Amino acid sequence: MSSAAGGTHHLKVVLLGEGCVGKTSLLMRYIEDKFNDKHLTTLQATFLNKRLNINGKRINLSIWDTAGQEKFHALGPIYYRNSNGAILVYDITDEDSFGKVKNWVKELKKMLGSDILLAIAGNKIDLEHERTVVLEEAESYASTVGAKHYYTSAKLNQGVEELFLDITRDMVDRLEQNAQVKETRTSQVLVIDDETPVQTSCCSGARHN
Repeated sequence: MSSAAGGTHHLKVVLLGEGCVGKTSLLMRYIEDKFNDKHLTTLQATFLNKRLNINGKRINLSIWDTAGQEKFHALGPIYYRNSNGAILVYDITDEDSFGKVKNWVKELKKMLGSDILLAIAGNKIDLEHERTVVLEEAESYASTVGAKHYYTSAKLNQGVEELFLDITRDMVDRLEQNAQVKETRTSQVLVIDDETPVQTSCCSGARHN
């Protein structure tokens, strides 16, 4: 999803990660500025739209929130296939959820190569005192896979706006770079007429007696 019909960029970002890491909470905080203490389980996937204006560019951002439970993992490709970006969320108090992020990154790179922008979010920084994921390890891992790393708390509304705005800006930049490359390639195409002329034999009109 990446068209700019009528001057509006249509972009899609998908939220991936283990169940209970706070994907839905991040989305609800960003779209509606709400936080619910009760855990809301996402079944399969839901999406919400957000209209933005960044540097004079109109953007229609479609954010997909996927189910984190293992039984829904196989459905992942259906949701991230046409995405411009992916936000991989882990809970800083749950080391297993960070391991799941690494699995998702491998899968995304295998399926989509470098076509998709990645952001990694260490969520629930309001529980810093319970942290089990080593901060330096998370940041180092993100840089090795070409992802930006963020610290967020849907509860305290920290880092949420920055996370979504940054990845949206990066997706727009990537889109425009790709469009320029395509334009340059098109202008360099030369049409060569390589049709082989029809050869006629010098004796084709001769009579045989």
